[in-house]
Formats: sequence, C-alpha cells, structure tokens
Amino acid sequence: MFIARVVGNVWATKKIEVLEKRRLLLVQPMDPKSGKSGGKVMMAVCDKIDAGIGDVVLIMDEGSSAKQVLGTDPRPVRTFVFAIIDQIRTGPDTVQYT
Repeated sequence: MFIARVVGNVWATKKIEVLEKRRLLLVQPMDPKSGKSGGKVMMAVCDKIDAGIGDVVLIMDEGSSAKQVLGTDPRPVRTFVFAIIDQIRTGPDTVQYT
C-alpha cells in the first residue's frame, strides 16, 4: 500500500467487462508528511469511491487484494484506490488534506 495524489483521469470508450462502470485514474505516489508528489505516475482502478483530481488516496498495488475487492477472476487489475485520505497523524504532527 502507498499514499498517492490523483493527477488525472483516463477515458476509455471500450473496456473489458470487469472494468465497465469503473473509473480509471492516474495517481502519483507522494510523501505524506511533506505532501510532495514524486515517482512514476500509474493508472489505478477506482470503484465506489468518488476520488478525483487533487485528492489524496490510499492505493493497493497488489493483484490478489484487488481481485478480492472487485471480485474479478482472472485478475486484470493490480492497482486499486481503496480510500480517500482526509488526514494523517504521526505522533504530534497532523497533516490535513481536505
């Protein structure tokens, strides 16, 4: 799992059945304390969570977990948005995102 910022949308007019009615987002890993994005931008499937550009999200990057949540078999999905993060608290420090 890692924390990322949503940096874009992917529009696909034709998708495999498993991805129909599911959104595709571009996410970039970020440092939760500094809020700085860095690293490779990747595509993630978003289902039932209304994440959009600028949101800070929790990403699962592991096919078996995505399969369990989406109920997909075989596993065409590896990277999945699990949550929109409102704040992170580490010791006395709190970072608010919303």
